[in-house]
Amino acid sequence: MDGAGLRGICLGLPGTFEDFPFGPETSVFKVRARAGQAKMFALANLDADPLHISLKCEPELALQLRAAHPEITGAYHLNKTHWNGVLCGSGLPDGMIRDMIEDSYDLVVAGLPRRDQEALGWAGLSREGA
Repeated sequence: MDGAGLRGICLGLPGTFEDFPFGPETSVFKVRARAGQAKMFALANLDADPLHISLKCEPELALQLRAAHPEITGAYHLNKTHWNGVLCGSGLPDGMIRDMIEDSYDLVVAGLPRRDQEALGWAGLSREGA
């Protein structure tokens, strides 16, 4: 998985956009909520080598993923209870990274008001345990 692939997955989710609140090197992917509000679900320096992405995760699942995969750690500079750092291109299957991005998006959208969820066409968490 490379930076362009990560960007494409993130921007392919309904209502998402890329922002740069931490400077031009850090892409922050957000989902739009009510007028003027947006919630972050992923961030990465897409030009970094090695490439890492930070993703929101349920706390219990985050611990399980970290125990099973050395490529997944607590996210740097974020609440490690709720955010994982994922090393891309290091053996994790692209499909697994895509699933973690979608899970992160689902967690954020699940916290939005119902009218915002409906505006996004979101029908609920896509996978059990997400």
